[in-house]
Order: sequence, then structure tokens, then C-alpha cells
Amino acid sequence: MTIHEASERYNIPLEILREYERWGLCGTVKQVMGAWQYDDTDLERLSMIMTLHDVGFENAEIETYMKLLLEQEGTEAKRLQVLDRKRGRTLDEIHLRERQLERLDYLRFHIRKQQEAR
Repeated sequence: MTIHEASERYNIPLEILREYERWGLCGTVKQVMGAWQYDDTDLERLSMIMTLHDVGFENAEIETYMKLLLEQEGTEAKRLQVLDRKRGRTLDEIHLRERQLERLDYLRFHIRKQQEAR
């Protein structure tokens, strides 16, 4: 299947497919008459890339993770480190947002209390 067919059928943005090709991760992709042909293995890898995008990975982080994934043997610890770092940063962001929400709620509470006092 071509890049456009894969994009349409699996709802994968063309930009992600082009990144995949640029990173050289498409070992089983064959180029036929100037167009890349994707197989099931490529679609599995692209699914992982989409998941990493969805959870907030930057392009460089995805490339690093996917190259480790393709090496497979002996990379589990490194892949876990990548995931753990991202998880830690995500938790930090969540905690920051929680503090912001608490402050917003306090300000809203204060204004409502002032309104009731009138």
C-alpha cells in the first residue's frame, strides 16, 4: 500500500509517514516506481509511533524509542528509561496544572464569597 493509501485507510497523517521514512525505520518498506509500499509490519510500527505522538513524545524522542525498539534484544531497560522519563515529566505537568486549578478555585471562591456578602 502506498503512503497515501496508508494515510487514508489508517488515518495516519502524511507528516508522520514521512517522518517514518526519513528516520530510516521502514526496513521492510519497498520503494516501487518512486512510491513507498507499506506492509503489516510497517503499520504495526506506525501504530506505535502514533501512540507515542498521542502521549506527548517529541519527534526526537520517538525516533530514539523506535530505533531502540527495532534493535529489540537488550533494549528493554533503555526503552523503560525513555518511558519513565516521559512519565515523570507528564506527572510534573499534571501537578503544576493541579496547583493552578487550586489557585483558580480559590480566586473563584473568594469572588463568590464577596458577592454573597453584599
